[in-house]
Parts: sequence; C-alpha cells; structure tokens
Amino acid sequence: MLALTAASCADSGTGAAAPDTATTSATTSPSPSRSHPLSTAPQTIPAVRDHQAARGPGWKPGGSSAVVLAEGSGALADEGRLLAGELKTGYRGQAAARPGDIELALDPEQGGGPESYTVTTRGDRVRISGPDEAGVFYGTRTVKQALASGGTVPEGTVSDAPAKPQRGLHLDIARKFFDAEWIEARLREMADLKMNQLALHFSDDQAFRIESSSHPEIVSDPHLTKADVRRIIALANSLHITVIPEIDSPGHLGAVLRAYPDLQLRSAQGNARQGAIDISKPASATLVDELLREYAALFPGGYFHVGADEYQALTVSDPAASFPQLAAAARQRYGADGTVQDLAEGWLNDRAATVREAKKKAKAWNDGFFADSAVTPDKSIEVEYWTGKEIGARPPTAYLSEGRPVVNLNDEYLYYVLGEPNDFTYPTGERIYREWTPRVLRGTTPVDARYDRQILGGRFAVWCDLADAQTTAQVAEGIRLPLAATSQKLWDAGQPPLSWPQFRELADRLGG
Repeated sequence: MLALTAASCADSGTGAAAPDTATTSATTSPSPSRSHPLSTAPQTIPAVRDHQAARGPGWKPGGSSAVVLAEGSGALADEGRLLAGELKTGYRGQAAARPGDIELALDPEQGGGPESYTVTTRGDRVRISGPDEAGVFYGTRTVKQALASGGTVPEGTVSDAPAKPQRGLHLDIARKFFDAEWIEARLREMADLKMNQLALHFSDDQAFRIESSSHPEIVSDPHLTKADVRRIIALANSLHITVIPEIDSPGHLGAVLRAYPDLQLRSAQGNARQGAIDISKPASATLVDELLREYAALFPGGYFHVGADEYQALTVSDPAASFPQLAAAARQRYGADGTVQDLAEGWLNDRAATVREAKKKAKAWNDGFFADSAVTPDKSIEVEYWTGKEIGARPPTAYLSEGRPVVNLNDEYLYYVLGEPNDFTYPTGERIYREWTPRVLRGTTPVDARYDRQILGGRFAVWCDLADAQTTAQVAEGIRLPLAATSQKLWDAGQPPLSWPQFRELADRLGG
C-alpha cells in the first residue's frame, strides 16, 4: 500500500513542511524494463511520508554486498557498522559503491531538517543520504524494516522527515526499578521507531534510583550506578536518542527527604506533607540545586526536567493559613501581596536557572505553571502537558496562547500507569492510532491547527504507581503497540496508510 504523498502530508494539519523531493527527481525515473511492476512503498513503522515508485526488482543483500560510505561521509562510520552487522553484510568504509552495496552519504545541500533523509534504490544499489547523521540513521531504519517486512527494499525513492522534533518514552524508574539491560532494549526498540528521546524519572517519594556522589545518603537499592547510566547514554547517543533526566521538585521528593527530615514541609499543626520540601528554607534550594548540578554533569543531553507538579502546599483551600512559613517567605521575597503560589513559581524559575547555567533547557509539568501568580514562569521552560484534572486546571490553549512551547503527554492516551489506579486504564495502541494526534493535548479534543508549530512533539509515559502490578517483561509487552502507534502519529499526524489490523500485523512482524 502506498504511503501518504508529500502533498497529502502538507494538508494533514501537522504544520510540517513536506520532504523536499526536487533534488532527487532526476535520479528516480523508472527502469526501461517492463518486466517488473511499479514498486510500492516499503512497509515501515512509522510509515514513510513519500515514495516515488519505479520499476525494478528492488534490493536485498547478497553474498558480496557491503555497506560503504560516500566520500566525505566518514562521520557515518558508526551507522555503517551497525547496519552492516544488522544485515550481515560486509563493511568497507569510505569506498566506491559497487552493485549490491548500500552507500551512506552526508549531503548538507540536500535540504530538509537534520532528521530528514532520502533512500534511493536502483541498479542493484541503495543510497541513503541526508543533511545530518540523524537523518541518515533513520534511513538505515527504513531499510532494515523494509527487508524485515517485505524481503526487499523497493525500487524507487523514499523522501522522509518527521512532523515533530520530539518523539519518545518517559519512564518512571523511581517507583519501580528497571535495570540497564531492560532500558537498553527499549532504546533499540525506540530507535527502530525513529524516536529520539528517553526521559528517566529517577527520583520520587518511593526511591531515588541513580548513584549519587554528592548525596549518597539519599540513594535507594536497587539503583543504577553511574557506570550503568554512562553505558545507557552511550548506546542512546549511538542511536540518536537524547536521555533526559528528571528530578521532580518541590513535590515528589520523599526519598530525598527521608535523609533530610528537617526540610520536610509541615503545616501549622506540625503535620508533614508527603514528598513536599519546605521551599521557605534556603537549605532546600541548596540541596536540590546540588543534585541538579550533579546530574546535569552526568547527562550530556540538552534537556533537564525539573518537575514542578503536585506540590502539596497548593492542594489545600488556604495555603497561607496552612503553611504560614511559606506565606511569610513569599511576602519577604515578593512584597506584601506575595503568595505561596508566587513562591512556588519562583522556585520553578530558580531551578530552571540552575539547569540553564549547566547549558540545559528546562522542562516542567503543566500544573507547575499558574494563571494567577504575580511571578511569570520563564518563557524558555517547555511545558509538558499531562493533565487537566488538577486544582485550578487550565486548558492547553492557556499555555499556547502565551506563546509557550508545549510537549504532549496527554494522560488520556499516553499514560501507562501500573495497577490502573485513580481511574487510569492501560492505553491501547489501537486507540492512539485511531484517535490521538499531537494536537490532542487534553482529553480527546484537538486544539486549533494554528497552534501546531508550538507543539514540539510528545512522549508515551510509563508510571509505576503500583509497582508490583506488572513485571518488567509485562511492561515491555504492554507498551509495545502503544509505543509503535505513538511513533506513527508523531512522525506524521495525518491519516495512516494502513488500517489498524494491518498496522498491528506489521508491528508483530517487525518485532518478531
């Protein structure tokens, strides 16, 4: 079945430009031979966005096939060796392509974004080109899947690029421990789906799951060592996936506060609030900033998630009366009209400033951004929209109309919560595939198309509220189809070329 054409993608409401095929049209004329029917698009997940058909047998590796690099494309050596190993072919490095070979080429003049690519199949050769290494890598994923799904890479030209720049998985390893091998298996699965982000939520009330040199007293067992993390990051980097750390604050800090009970937030009656740190105390900021700086140095990617959701001081009817120390600190910092909400918003800005000093862009959950605060959250912080159920909930358009960048983690479709507490149900790949797009940020209704470019993408999220409800193997199987469906809709939000039964069968075939 033919994939969507570039023109139809442009009309799909995603706001993404169609892949530029002008530079390849001269090389894709059909073979003079009429012994072969016109080719059809390779069957891949996500589906390729444009395929120009041609006549010919297509390509599959033979006994003398090898992966080669075009002149000046030595930076693709890792991608070339990986593909050669996967296809069980030779690898000749920078060398002239021969019949039967696959050539990888960096072509800065090709046009398109860094994740765009072109696969040209003709004359018993395949050429994968792109303006950047990431795009060429995604081209190798298309070739790998085409061979797995149909036995050959179809004759003709694929021109492809993602609609959204952020596509990934958000994994809670705090409430439930996932070892390095399990995480690495998900990275390989994500790479074949052309996903490019893995977020690790490794600190919460239940546990703190990564080794710490600055505060070893907070670390839980079992946990990932820093060597484990470096190994995970090295694999992720080789697969063009950025690993994003998350240390949630000022809530969800129970594991940290067990070692620092004097920093626990307490009400006027002396009652401790679970997971909440007392943001009126300078030592609280010092502790959290020390952790942010330590893990900013461990994770080389450009993002750090600072949380900001579900701060227990703001879940009561009168925060100032319940927590007079916070109200006093707010007045001291922001004047006589300062509120507890202002103090919490200032905390978010301060943590964002800490990670910005470490050359990271901050992400934060949408319920950490308040409508009626005198303190404005920094406009550079990316809003991770997950819920509209919190106290004072605001619709997605409230953030978008302010010009804020938003990432979609809609809990209606993208939250896989172990044990299904609080009315959550395990999301299905079919529902995501049929109903969800990146513009569906809250509930089931999409925001207006004019906001599309502000929506940077999305992540499918695994939360382990009832950690023992599933084994890690069950989690892996449970998220397999939802993750595949999410990848399809983030690559191209238009109508998919396959029906759901066809997509499910293809996912099973590729995963086998």
